[in-house]
Amino acid sequence: MSEGNQDSAEVEALIPSASEKASTKKRATAKAGKVVKKVRKVVRKKKASKESSTAKFIKYAALFLLVTQMVGLVLLMRYTRTHQAADQPLYLASTAVFVMEVMKFVICCIVIAYQTGGDLIGELQHHVLESPMEMLKLCVPSLLYTVQNNLLYLALTNLDASTYQVCYQLKILTTALFSAILLQRKFSTLKWISLVILTVGVAVVQISGSGDKHAKVVEGAHSHRFIGLVAVLCAACTSGFSGVYFEKILKGSTTTLWIRNVQMGLPSIIIAFLGVYIKDSAAVSQHGFWGGYTAAVWTVVTVQAAGGLIVAVVVKYADNVLKVFATSFSIIISCVISAIWFDFHATYTFILGAGLVVIATVIYSKPEGKRARPPVLPTSTTATSR
Repeated sequence: MSEGNQDSAEVEALIPSASEKASTKKRATAKAGKVVKKVRKVVRKKKASKESSTAKFIKYAALFLLVTQMVGLVLLMRYTRTHQAADQPLYLASTAVFVMEVMKFVICCIVIAYQTGGDLIGELQHHVLESPMEMLKLCVPSLLYTVQNNLLYLALTNLDASTYQVCYQLKILTTALFSAILLQRKFSTLKWISLVILTVGVAVVQISGSGDKHAKVVEGAHSHRFIGLVAVLCAACTSGFSGVYFEKILKGSTTTLWIRNVQMGLPSIIIAFLGVYIKDSAAVSQHGFWGGYTAAVWTVVTVQAAGGLIVAVVVKYADNVLKVFATSFSIIISCVISAIWFDFHATYTFILGAGLVVIATVIYSKPEGKRARPPVLPTSTTATSR
């Protein structure tokens, strides 16, 4: 081989072949792909960590709001129904329900106007005036919710807050029964056992005789307590039936929360207004529509209206575990605050009954297997929200 051919061969040996180039490019691409995957993995981890922190914050905020609504509203209502100035009449529950419905309606209209860029009239025309059948269907739960709210005022006029909180958990039982009847929903044996425990717990609380100082100083306290218990039981029944009926007629509906509250608010306002003058026309004529209203009463009405809507929005971020915690905490906190604020004395029988109710709530909320259809817990997590 000549010297020129030898140099040429050496140069060709130094130049990578096409296959080597392809192999090198493939290795570089694979290496770059690994780097990209690692970067993406790190980004995903950071994003997941951030979302996890946000989710935790939302859940704890939801828990706080649920407990605050459950406890605060009940205690405030009890306070306003048992503390009135000597020279002022007790405010009328029927007028408070009417004002609350008007407030809720106005708040929902403001939100709808904001969401639609000011097209409130068009939304109302489409969902109210042009939907007469749907409005007619909603008159039933509207009537029931209005009756329920009046019953809760009656209950807290005659019952201490702690007994009320425990007994009102019967709405779980009524919701389950109406779900089985109207929706043919099936429940596991464990859930039926929990409902029995719940009923026993409420019965134990009823016979415990526990009460606050206001229950003890009122003449005929036992008859007043009986009226309060009947009011709570009727409220639990209206809550269970209205919730199940609402699900049955509107299953699969895509209407927003705000529109739905406007649709239900209109008949509720009319029904509440009629209730004022059918039930309390004489008292209104004597003391006026706003007779007995104080800053505390206005606070109750505002919390009842705005708080119910806020909690309704928050509930979608709260899973069953948080709802159970909220219910349990509300019972415990109500007992503690009632003991401090209202001189509530819990007997051992009351503690046993309340404990059974909490246990039953936890068991009932336990997830079932895949074959079982999950029951509907009451959508009303507060005394008066819908």
